[in-house]
Amino acid sequence: MRLADLGERSGVPLATVKYYLREGLLPPGRRVNATQAEYDESHLRRLRLVRAMIQVGRIPVATVREVLAHVDDDSLGLTVRLGAALWALPHPAGEAPGAPAEAAGPSREAADDPHRAAAGLLVDELLARLGWSAARELGALSPAHRALVATLATLHRLGYPLDADDLLPYARTMEQAAAHDLDRMEQLPTPREQTEYAVASAALFEPVLLNLRRLAQCEESNRRYGL
Repeated sequence: MRLADLGERSGVPLATVKYYLREGLLPPGRRVNATQAEYDESHLRRLRLVRAMIQVGRIPVATVREVLAHVDDDSLGLTVRLGAALWALPHPAGEAPGAPAEAAGPSREAADDPHRAAAGLLVDELLARLGWSAARELGALSPAHRALVATLATLHRLGYPLDADDLLPYARTMEQAAAHDLDRMEQLPTPREQTEYAVASAALFEPVLLNLRRLAQCEESNRRYGL
């Protein structure tokens, strides 16, 4: 399809499509002459993903570019490819993407914070009980690990401490959710499409899980206490 057709089919304004091309968010088309290029279904799929990440996920353009660079890196095995793409996404609890200073070891501030130290020990105990050896080995290299420690430290600081027994049922539920995620991902034919799906799920589907949890809490409250 031509560039104008790509914009029309995706619903993205042509000027925006051209901007995404200039920014490297959309791969160039196949050149047919000096002034025209052709685009295919993979461009349409990528354009929709980029638009959703920026408009719905509110992810900065620079971060989207970094994520997609990992998505397109055919030199990586699937686990590393997925991990690199997901790590580049914004994470909760103020954890910015990229390698933090404390990846090489805890900062002095973290070491002097008893709440942070207790949260780190709690997460390590939880991962050991779950048998999540890869997550435990990566430790603070993982943005999700750092975000979890930071959030648990804040809860502890505010007087709402949790222990491994409190967290274990939630982690087991997430284990089942992760298996379901990968079952769905494996229905796609190529590693690139699978990684795109994982990125879309992380960036756009997590609010679905949050709102399902809140609806479930409302339903359980009604069962127990009535309206």
